[in-house]
Amino acid sequence: MKKLFIIFFFFGITSTGFCQLKSRTFEEVDSLQQIQKRKIIVFIHTDWCQFCQRMKTTTFKNQEITEKLNSNFYFIDFNAEEKRDITFNNQIFKYKPSGNNVGVHELALQLGTINDQIVYPVLCVLNERNEIIVQYSNYLSPKDFSLLLEKLKE
Repeated sequence: MKKLFIIFFFFGITSTGFCQLKSRTFEEVDSLQQIQKRKIIVFIHTDWCQFCQRMKTTTFKNQEITEKLNSNFYFIDFNAEEKRDITFNNQIFKYKPSGNNVGVHELALQLGTINDQIVYPVLCVLNERNEIIVQYSNYLSPKDFSLLLEKLKE
């Protein structure tokens, strides 16, 4: 019985010490902006991109980053190869196939294209009016991403 209590106690303490990143959908953010205006951070990635996966396992698992994102921003984790239609900012965006089982979503292209190309991962920051204010296409370590978040809060 004592061992069982200790196990539950240990898991209770460790699980409360870790904050989970709240990822939203574009549709949710449209509604949330009506309640509380915040900047939106869109993480545009693919399943096959190694740097994207690395950011997911390092940067977005960092407790400090998670707390800053949850407190001050709306975060959207967006797979650029998403096949469902997405309504955002009063527009409907669709998946555009470009071959056998390959393609890219129109919204990923709109938010992630820098210098006429999209290179993953892409961070796109939108202001409260859904206008792009920052685009960055490269891996960001937790330290560098934290610095970016501090600048965005200003």
